[in-house]
Amino acid sequence: MQDIKESILLKFLCYILIPIMIFVLAVSIINVSITSQYGEMKGPEEYIETEEFGREYLLTLIYNVRDIRRDKNRMQIDTESETASETYETALETTEETPYDNYSEIEDESYAYPVYYEVINYRNTMVSQYIHYIIIDKENGNMFTNIRSNNYPDEINKLKAEKTNWSYQDGKITTNIDSINQESTKYMTSSTYSTDNLEGYEVYSNIDPSTLSYSNSLYVQQTVYNMFKGHENLPVYLIPLSAISIIIMIVYLIWATGHEKGKEDIQLNSIDKISYEVISFVIMFVIGMMMSFAIASIESQIPQKILISVFLLCYLIGYACLAVWVSTTIRRLKAKQFIRSFLTYKVCRWIKVTLEKIFRKVTDKQNTNRKITIIYWGFVAVSIILACFLWSGIGFLILIAFWIWAYYKLLQYNKKVQKINEALKNIYEGNPNVKLNEEELEGTLKIMAKYINDIAGGFTNAIEQSLKSERLKTELITNVSHDIKTPLTSIINYVDLLKKEDIQNAQIEQYIAVLDKKSQRLKKLIEDLVEASKVSSGNVKLNMEVINLKELLNQSMGEFEDKLEKKNLKIEMDLPNENVLIKADNRYLYRVIENVFSNISKYALEGSRVYIKLEKQKEEVYLEFKNISKDKLNISAEELMQRFVRGDKSRYTEGSGLGLSIAKSLTELQDGKFKIDIDGDLFKVVIKWKKER
Repeated sequence: MQDIKESILLKFLCYILIPIMIFVLAVSIINVSITSQYGEMKGPEEYIETEEFGREYLLTLIYNVRDIRRDKNRMQIDTESETASETYETALETTEETPYDNYSEIEDESYAYPVYYEVINYRNTMVSQYIHYIIIDKENGNMFTNIRSNNYPDEINKLKAEKTNWSYQDGKITTNIDSINQESTKYMTSSTYSTDNLEGYEVYSNIDPSTLSYSNSLYVQQTVYNMFKGHENLPVYLIPLSAISIIIMIVYLIWATGHEKGKEDIQLNSIDKISYEVISFVIMFVIGMMMSFAIASIESQIPQKILISVFLLCYLIGYACLAVWVSTTIRRLKAKQFIRSFLTYKVCRWIKVTLEKIFRKVTDKQNTNRKITIIYWGFVAVSIILACFLWSGIGFLILIAFWIWAYYKLLQYNKKVQKINEALKNIYEGNPNVKLNEEELEGTLKIMAKYINDIAGGFTNAIEQSLKSERLKTELITNVSHDIKTPLTSIINYVDLLKKEDIQNAQIEQYIAVLDKKSQRLKKLIEDLVEASKVSSGNVKLNMEVINLKELLNQSMGEFEDKLEKKNLKIEMDLPNENVLIKADNRYLYRVIENVFSNISKYALEGSRVYIKLEKQKEEVYLEFKNISKDKLNISAEELMQRFVRGDKSRYTEGSGLGLSIAKSLTELQDGKFKIDIDGDLFKVVIKWKKER
């Protein structure tokens, strides 16, 4: 059952079969109706004897007379008006228009009274397209017709002599069409169709049955009749079969709509997100347009060869729109989103939420917006009340005084906000010595002041604890390092003594070499550790002086030249011709450059180039070192700057992992900037100082 419910193919087949079955059902019902009403439908001769034809024929003539009577009454009202600047006859002489909306006056000497020819027919019905008529107003003798002729009295006689004619004179009908004779009209007329509406007029008309074969209405009926001709009993079986099939498919779609394979919840699509009123209006509008167009196409003069195609197109578009509307309604109902999908619901909900927010703002004493809301709307209300009394000088003065008072209150409130802003700015800039007077504030501002005071106090305590912790850590490192250095010095001295002995055993000499190397490394590590601790805590005395960085760089380069050549590293230096002066501590600045060179000599790829660039910029001195790392740099620049971290992620190289961290700290102590960039295997160190003028 679950597979049936989620089957896309089955749903698609249902959507395709439903319009087909509806069409079969509708055509079957129409055929039964035509057969029961007309019997065997051979052609136009049989059709003009039907009640449907008679009603439409009679309605056409009655409406024509009604239009003539309406225009005539309007003309009489206009000519009798006392406010008119000129008589109605004079007005007609100055225009080409006639007093009758649907008719134009023509000249005809064969008839003693004015003759009006029909130029517009708003009721483009089946009969009105093919009927020929002459209507005479007995009061003034005016003639109205849709026949072009040079002798209208002869035309009246011709109409009366036609095989299918219909005439009305003095309340009597003369016709050879049984469907609209004197007796038949008694049973089909109402107040709308009654021949009493023709009183005061003579009507002569006829219709040529052969022209009705071009009627779209008759064409559609004959097409449906011919579909079942020879199979008269077929609709009896098709009607219940198609009706049951439609019901089954509709029930299945209602049950399966919204379910998709592999998903438990009802699935909504993009159409379901459109407001229900909007989608309903659009769909109903399109369906209404298609229905109107289909009906109009049947009654109009559209060529019969394309009539069925037009009708089917309208039907399919209307069905598609209706299917979309029904399916989205079902999905919304199943997902329990029907009410929420209404635009009206969303608007009402928005109004409700907005009013609730306003109410909370007004009632919440701790909300800053409460005071603003009260002051603003109070200001508006009082201003409106006072504005009503502006006709008096006192009222105007009171209004100005009220405005000044409201402005003063806003300034006072803003002043308190500025105090809080200044306090936050001081804390942000690292100054925790902030204390706000909570008694001067109220409401939300008072609560904010309390929070700021607590934060400032906590910040001060945290700084003190941090400084204390850093100091204790530095002391611990210094003490432990001192305790380690004493026995380490003894070890190094005894190793030196052993190295001077004449030892014949090669293996013992190897052991002594290892002890010497490791003890020296341990000594360097302890020295770096002590220095890093001092530098990080700021416990370093600087002797700031003007230094020629270019000269210091060349000196450092000379000291590391042997180590770099040993690694087959080629140095590419880009130095300015003039001296580069900065203000720094000569000893610690040398240590920074030394650590960078030491890092290059240890980790640069052998046989590669090392680029060193020194240049003066606008306000700074720029020093850059670039080299290719021999190991994969699977570490970020931030991590590499931390203590005891090396790019090779191992403990088998001679570095301590403190060199770059010490270099960075020493640079910053001397008001410089130290930055590392890593791009693949490219390792770059950038150092900047303020230029000394």
